[in-house]
Amino acid sequence: MSSKIDQQVKTPQNENTLAGSIILFVVIMALFLGSIYSLSFLTLGNPWPMAVCLGLFALAFWIPQTITGRSDSAGEY
Repeated sequence: MSSKIDQQVKTPQNENTLAGSIILFVVIMALFLGSIYSLSFLTLGNPWPMAVCLGLFALAFWIPQTITGRSDSAGEY
């Protein structure tokens, strides 16, 4: 039988570095806040700010879940 002291915890090799995570967070947060800011230009006669809002909002969720692949990382290890 091996004791718990002999077992080593393996860290996932595909995790981002701290700097990479911070940069990714800043980019995604900028997209999200840009979508909210675009709503300040919304009027009944101009629907384009809402289209920009929906597009940026969708990108803010789509990029982390598909391109960076972080949506399914909870069950990997």
